[in-house]
Amino acid sequence: MIKQISKNIVRVRKHERVREKVSGTNEKPRLAVFRSNKNIAVQVIDDVKGITLASSSSETLKIKNGNNIEGATIVGEDIAKKCLAKKIEAVVFDRGGYIYHGRVKALAEAARKAGLKF
Repeated sequence: MIKQISKNIVRVRKHERVREKVSGTNEKPRLAVFRSNKNIAVQVIDDVKGITLASSSSETLKIKNGNNIEGATIVGEDIAKKCLAKKIEAVVFDRGGYIYHGRVKALAEAARKAGLKF
């Protein structure tokens, strides 16, 4: 009998492996992505101090369809503007165990296009 493992457990395990290597500092904080079925959220985190420097989500921006590529693009542009306003120009990208495809890719490319370096 084969034990079924949910997709989210697999994602969390991948995220734990990535987090062993990826860490944010004050000079280069971590850009962490969380994707749900209805929304997408992103935080810029300084792991040394353990604080969130900036955050954005499709829910706080009141995007009607936060679960699509257009919504992810808007969130990516918004987080880049917030980071640049706080003089954060370079970040380390943490995809959160998700595949770099679709909404995660759209968010990352929109943030890069808006001036964030990673």
